[in-house]
Amino acid sequence: QVQLVESGGQLVQAGGSLRLSCAASGRTFSDYGMGWFRQGPGKERQFVSAITWRGDSTKYADFVKGRFTISRDNAKNTVYLQMSSLKPEDTAVYLCAVARVFRRATLTSDPDEYDAWGQGTQVTVSS
Repeated sequence: QVQLVESGGQLVQAGGSLRLSCAASGRTFSDYGMGWFRQGPGKERQFVSAITWRGDSTKYADFVKGRFTISRDNAKNTVYLQMSSLKPEDTAVYLCAVARVFRRATLTSDPDEYDAWGQGTQVTVSS
């Protein structure tokens, strides 16, 4: 059973930066792609970013392109989301997830293609 624990969320002013971390255990982390999603108050879950199992390809939602960077350290079983130029509309609970398919070659923004989720970490951006 996979366990994911996110950290790094906090209150930050608009224009600021944060780095989120997601530590994984219970599955061979390096064999699975990872994704970040977010859910704002009263909103549906949104795809933010994804990275392949080897870390050689990434995908971003249009609203974060150029501001967020996803990366992974397979030696530490951790995926990161570096966020910069934060906006109040980035306020949300950020969740990481593990891709369902072993060594999936392509990236996906479909939450149904992820089968394990963390509890999330709160990011609040003040104006």
